[in-house]
Amino acid sequence: MQESSLERYRHFLKDSVRKTIDFSRTDQSLGVPPPPVEKPYSADAERIDLLPPDSFQRLPRVDLLSAVANRQSRRQFGESPLTLEELSFLLWATQGIREQSAGGHALRTVPSAGNRHALETYLCVLNVQGLDRGFYRYLPLEHQLVVEYRDDRAAERIARAAFQQNWMADAATVFLWSAIPYRTEWRYGLAAHKVILLDAGHVCQNLYLACEAIDAGTCAVAAYDQELMDQLLNLDGHDEFVMYLAAVGKLN
Repeated sequence: MQESSLERYRHFLKDSVRKTIDFSRTDQSLGVPPPPVEKPYSADAERIDLLPPDSFQRLPRVDLLSAVANRQSRRQFGESPLTLEELSFLLWATQGIREQSAGGHALRTVPSAGNRHALETYLCVLNVQGLDRGFYRYLPLEHQLVVEYRDDRAAERIARAAFQQNWMADAATVFLWSAIPYRTEWRYGLAAHKVILLDAGHVCQNLYLACEAIDAGTCAVAAYDQELMDQLLNLDGHDEFVMYLAAVGKLN
């Protein structure tokens, strides 16, 4: 890679762009209404209730010190399925709503720059009790899943879209996080994009720690075919696109 290209991409990691932005001209400052907290879904969409957070008391207890010490990327999974309760817990731990407030904000279980939360959570479900194989989206406000489409070939398709990382086909589910950049651009303009990436890191680390609590493993994945992965979720690749994945499975 040419030195000029390296320098340009290194610059993206810095916060120098903030000094060049007139924040009085962002859509938020201009009085444009905030984008919705959650991507809309059709009125006739099939939705599946998840178990509420107060039910998680039945899950095993793991102290934080052990969870942090044992956290590691795992690419080998057992044949046991995830239960719907366990999946509900992982979704709540990574994008759950603690409190919704006025002004297009929602306090979640993870931090986000300006409380903008530009991510949507999709699932490629492969081995979860009570759920058919296929693709789903998490609705954090309702704490439900909306069915995108069922697909008996979901394992094959997700591996292919991840450059044939075939171990992912053995997971119980694959988390796919998409970005809707305008949620953060609305407030920060050109300073939005670095912090969206930081937000994705917060979410995935919560997934790692939550997996430790339920005898599951996960492995974050950042190498994938962008166009194929977006097509898999029927995303336009412009206003919304996949930016991060993590495969999850039971260890026993």
